[in-house]
Amino acid sequence: MNNIFDTHAHYADEAFDADREEMLAGLPEKGVKYVMLAASSAEDSAANSVLSKRYGYIYSAVGIHPENAENYPADHLRIMQELIADNPKIRAVGEIGLDYHYDGCDREKQIRLFRGQLGFAAELDMPVIIHSRDAVKDTVDILSEYKPKGVVHCFSGSAETAEEILKLGMYIGFTGVITFKNAKKAVRALEAVPLDRLLLETDCPYMAPEPMRGSRCDSSMIAYTAAKAAEIKGITVEELLDITCENGRRVYGI
Repeated sequence: MNNIFDTHAHYADEAFDADREEMLAGLPEKGVKYVMLAASSAEDSAANSVLSKRYGYIYSAVGIHPENAENYPADHLRIMQELIADNPKIRAVGEIGLDYHYDGCDREKQIRLFRGQLGFAAELDMPVIIHSRDAVKDTVDILSEYKPKGVVHCFSGSAETAEEILKLGMYIGFTGVITFKNAKKAVRALEAVPLDRLLLETDCPYMAPEPMRGSRCDSSMIAYTAAKAAEIKGITVEELLDITCENGRRVYGI
């Protein structure tokens, strides 16, 4: 394999502090052709940019995660604009979106932040990387209003929600969750996504697929996710990886 495109990773995460450089240097030898780094904060956005400059196969995004909606720089859009101007390998705005999972979250602040970043991406004609957890209706309603290009990552919704996202022209990303024994909902959603709208991702260091579940995830583990996705779609692993790699290149203009 030499065609893995991990369309959502977090290599600036502290989980990689001990061996980041060694691991990233070795990923191409394990079949990893491209990686897109998703951001969660202004600091994360800057760290991702540094990594994408250092490694030819890595690209990056800028953005503020909804969990940071109550604590982010007032001039975050200026910061992101400066990072983009400084680095042509920044190809997306994300991950952005809504997360109502935790009690006490300020939904209105999340929505304001989400709308602001969607508008920012539209002005720059950049794709977005969407995070949505326990916020399906608001996410779909806002995406239907802005109609961005990009991907809903780590998809956890129903097949019916997947179809709504597809109607907007967006792509849908799946993690190692599809390999879990109890992942019937994710498998049904994957079945509903046509091959030309499908992306694979790790969300590493999280979401390691079976049989690596519970360990620190990295981009090479997409091989296991791809094997399950190929089984579901009735094609070979090589075909599945070729298709999803090309899809990723299309989304991010690589």
